[in-house]
Amino acid sequence: MDRRDTASHCGRSSASARGQGRGRGWRGREEGRGRGRGAAPSPPPTSYSTSSFPAAGSATAADTTGGDAPPIVGSCPDMCPARERAQRERLRDLALFERVGGDPARTSTSLAVKKFEIVHDFIFDRTRSVRQDLSMQNIVNEQAIHIYEDVRLASSYQDSDASSMCYLNMEQLMKCLLSLFDMYDAIHKNNSQSSKEAEYYSFYVLLHLGCKIPKMVDSLSLWYGHLPASIVRSKEMIFARSILRCYHIGNFKRFFCTIAAEATDLQLRLLEPFLNEARVRALMYFNHSGYKLQRHPLTHLSEILMIEELELEALCRLCGLEISENEDTKAFAPKQASFCIPGSIPQSNGIYISRESQR
Repeated sequence: MDRRDTASHCGRSSASARGQGRGRGWRGREEGRGRGRGAAPSPPPTSYSTSSFPAAGSATAADTTGGDAPPIVGSCPDMCPARERAQRERLRDLALFERVGGDPARTSTSLAVKKFEIVHDFIFDRTRSVRQDLSMQNIVNEQAIHIYEDVRLASSYQDSDASSMCYLNMEQLMKCLLSLFDMYDAIHKNNSQSSKEAEYYSFYVLLHLGCKIPKMVDSLSLWYGHLPASIVRSKEMIFARSILRCYHIGNFKRFFCTIAAEATDLQLRLLEPFLNEARVRALMYFNHSGYKLQRHPLTHLSEILMIEELELEALCRLCGLEISENEDTKAFAPKQASFCIPGSIPQSNGIYISRESQR
């Protein structure tokens, strides 16, 4: 080999080395410019034997996915992250039970928890996706029923005073109930039955309380006729029908006493948005009945309606009732023309049972 051949060989080797060093992006730009000038495409690269090299990524996979990999460990020991806790203190966005000494701008690691609305929205969206997957795949079995009962329906209803959110939550809850009822009918053909069937049928009856949702298409009397006798005679269904009857006839003392004594956790959870509506309706009856000189003490009314006296006072003022105080006793006189049913009723804190009523 003469010097020209040697120089030519060295030039090709150095050019090849420079091309390999510049990488794939550089080669792509050079090929693009060559094609743009009408040059012939470059020949394919020479294939090299890779038998002496290990497979790509084999060493990395062995190092990172071995059996001795440490488990994942949580890094936040608090119920509420420190950054969110500091932000909520600065914005005075602390719940009542998260405050230290009642200060809305001060909390602690043992009191502060992750804000419920954020967590609930996360669970709400994903459980809705689970329901959609079950519906699209037409999965009907005991596991699907368990998912609807213990996961989806338990998180369907969200605390919200906004009418749009309340409507969406109720719409999702009704869709879940209708899908669940279809599953119940399907498993009945196989002589099977869910242990929670009566309780979830009672939810449909309880949803007829108040005015937060539109009226159902069929009347309840016709709907009862399509139910099995064992469901209609169950204690859960008897409870729901009794609550609905007491609400419509105005027997609010029995209404709240029955809820406090017999409601399950999920039934009480479903009834909470309607409790203050029932209390406002009871205040309307108290205001229209009696004589002007016969005042209604708030202490007595709070025991009947099972609500704290301060919360009842705020509800009375929201309805336009004038409260008078005499010897540490607050009361309102009936026949007040200023009474009106508010358009937006605040969310109830549940059922309050005083020590006097327990005695």
